[in-house]
Amino acid sequence: MAPQDRLQGQIRSALQSGRGALFEPLGVARLAGGAIESAEANVQPQEKKEVLSGAFFWLTIFYLVYCARPSELIPFLSVVPLAKISGILTTLALFLSIGKTSRQISDLPKEAYYLVLMIILLFVSAVLSPVWRGGAVSTVLDFSKLLVAWLMTLLLVTTLRRLRRIIFVQSASVAIICCMAIVKGHSIPRLQDVIGGMYSNPNDMSFAIVLSLPFCLTFLLLAKSWLIKTAWGLGILAMMAALFLTASRAAFINLIIAGAVLLWQFGVKGKRAYLIVGAVFLSVALFLVAGKDLKVRLNGMFSSGDSEEQDSAHASYEERRQLMIKAKDAILRYPLFGVGAGDFEVYSGVWHEVHMEYLQIAAEGGIPVLILYLLFFGRGFANLRALGQRHLDDETVLFVGALRSSLVGFVVGACFAPEAYQFFSYFTVCYTSVLFAITQERAPSQLPAQPAASLLKSPLRFSPRVS
Repeated sequence: MAPQDRLQGQIRSALQSGRGALFEPLGVARLAGGAIESAEANVQPQEKKEVLSGAFFWLTIFYLVYCARPSELIPFLSVVPLAKISGILTTLALFLSIGKTSRQISDLPKEAYYLVLMIILLFVSAVLSPVWRGGAVSTVLDFSKLLVAWLMTLLLVTTLRRLRRIIFVQSASVAIICCMAIVKGHSIPRLQDVIGGMYSNPNDMSFAIVLSLPFCLTFLLLAKSWLIKTAWGLGILAMMAALFLTASRAAFINLIIAGAVLLWQFGVKGKRAYLIVGAVFLSVALFLVAGKDLKVRLNGMFSSGDSEEQDSAHASYEERRQLMIKAKDAILRYPLFGVGAGDFEVYSGVWHEVHMEYLQIAAEGGIPVLILYLLFFGRGFANLRALGQRHLDDETVLFVGALRSSLVGFVVGACFAPEAYQFFSYFTVCYTSVLFAITQERAPSQLPAQPAASLLKSPLRFSPRVS
């Protein structure tokens, strides 16, 4: 029986019997307050029953294969096409899941439609490419795997527990990759090609590190065991060390901005001053120990002539500036559909990407794709603003802070890196969409305000007791 029904039954019984302190106004208030408190206790947000565990398993495998690159870490797995297998099975699971989850395709947020339209236009751009149609189509096909994972995550991740698992896979994977890269290639300049796949490029690797660091810190703060806290602490240390060893100037600037947002969220607003002290100390110490190449490359942005390494860094800086000019030329010549996904390298004539994501997506996909791209990531910030206006539990507050830091890290990093077809930043927006949906679905389970309000607004009128 609901608490409100029990309250009405007690009042009715007391009225009929004409006895007890129920006739006293104070007694009525206490009884009403007790029932309301009981009702609130019974309707606290609870995790939904998890469904389609098999489909969620394949979704988890997809994240694991993409983020951890097991074929790169375990030699005998290199002969197994894990990416294709996980992609096919995840796609099959997506089709089998439609209509069987609490969320339907009709419940998809605006950002999902922006992503769908963006991929459709990229396909059109690839087919119409004036540079290399085959290469552009291949790039879009690889990128379209993201849509499968994106839709699966929105449909299947209906509880905070599942969202935590997915974010855990990404965060732990990047931490393990960093540990392996340091062990295998600590003496190799910039950790170049130490780990294969997207981690082979030091700029790509450092970009993934900056976007994943906030989640690692979140898991460290949530951990109750000192053993788990230590493991996450070592993982963060390895990620920071790997970032400095990559000597990526863009990642360093990105780290400063995103780190400031993270420390504001967790250190200042969360009243954890020790995080600020620890972060500053760790950053300075790692810069002194592992930041030699980074220092040279930072100096190379402004001058050359002091050393061969600085000359190389300065030449790289000048080349990137020229590539930005070339990208603007491509946008002016092909404003509607661009030169084709991944084809700017050929168009540039020097086989290098433009190191600015906004120019990259506009030059290769056209201005309409750039607009959808900006709208898509803008929705991520809109979701976080909406979450900030809700009354959230402590764990959700931490994840909101981590997501905000990761998104700011993307916005800054996108100004210096060609990461338009890497999945990590798109995953971050997906996490904001899922977290917003979870909190929104919790709302109907809260205690309705009307019964309690009507009870307090309508004072009971009692007849005097006849002795």
